Amino acid sequence: MDVNDKTLQALATAINFRQMRQKLIASNIANAETPGYKAKRLDFEKALQSALDLEGDNRLNTSDDRHFKVGGGGIASLEPSIYVDPNDVVSDDGNNVDMEDEMVKMDENKMMFDAAVQLLNKKLALRKYILNSEK
Repeated sequence: MDVNDKTLQALATAINFRQMRQKLIASNIANAETPGYKAKRLDFEKALQSALDLEGDNRLNTSDDRHFKVGGGGIASLEPSIYVDPNDVVSDDGNNVDMEDEMVKMDENKMMFDAAVQLLNKKLALRKYILNSEK
């Protein structure tokens, strides 16, 4: 039984990144009245999906040194990208934070965080059941 399978790693990574996103959204909300503040976003889903698809059995084999190394690094080396929201709606003071949009993003992120925690708990409960039944 592999204790560090891809599912556990992916769920733990997703939970950490969702927590980071929640803090970033809270920062956007806190700065909604700050002149010139630009809302920031955190993106990790595409990188996580890529790491899951190209890791392990699906890693691309290269037969020549000139080939691109695809699939290296895996989940452990993922870094989220933080960027300024390209929202074109800017207030008179240069701030582009849309409170309604931020609240929707915060709620969506919380639901995804809760779902990932539930999946992780179920995965760990299943492992515990299997370990106890092997005794």
